Amino acid sequence: MKTVYDFTVKDRGGNDVSLAEYKGKVLLIVNTATGCGFTPHYDPLEEMYKDLKDKGFEILDFPCNQFANQAPGDDEEIHTFCTMKFGTEFPQFKKIDVNGDTADPLFAYLATEKQFEGFGKGIKNKALKVFAEKNNKTYGDKAYIKWNFTKFLIDREGKVIARFEPTVDMKDVRKAVEAAL
Repeated sequence: MKTVYDFTVKDRGGNDVSLAEYKGKVLLIVNTATGCGFTPHYDPLEEMYKDLKDKGFEILDFPCNQFANQAPGDDEEIHTFCTMKFGTEFPQFKKIDVNGDTADPLFAYLATEKQFEGFGKGIKNKALKVFAEKNNKTYGDKAYIKWNFTKFLIDREGKVIARFEPTVDMKDVRKAVEAAL
C-alpha cells in the first residue's frame, strides 16, 4: 500500500527530499500562497509547529501559484516573505503546481486519498466556491485541490487521515493534529 513516504519532493534549492525522512512523524502538508485571503493561516500554523514539533510534528509547506496568481514570487522571495512576516520555521519546499497535467504527484495522491467534500456553509464559503469552480474549470478531472491552504493530515505510518479545506477553523485543524500525536 502506498504512503506519503513513497514520494520525493524538491526543497527550495531544487534538491530531492524523500518524504521517508519524516517516517514516524505526524505531518500536515499544506499548499500555500503569499497573497491570499488565507495567508494569515501562517500564524496559527507556526504557533502549532512551535508548540508540537518536539512531540513528532512537522508542517510541510508547498507554495503554489495556481489560484488567482496569489504566489507570484520565486522560491526565495516567498520564503523571505514567510519568515519576515510570520516568522515561519517549518520546512518550505519548492513552488509547485497542485492541479492539472503538471500537478506534483504528491498532491495528486493526497487529493485522491482524501477527496474534496465542500467548503462548508456560509456566505464566505459560497463565495469561495464560485472562485474555485471558475479557477479549477481549466483542470477538469485533474482539479485535485480547490484553493490555497488546503491541508492534509498524515499519521505516523504515512497514511492520509484527514483533509482540511482553507475554510476549516484552524482550531479544529489543531485539535485533529493533537489527536494524531
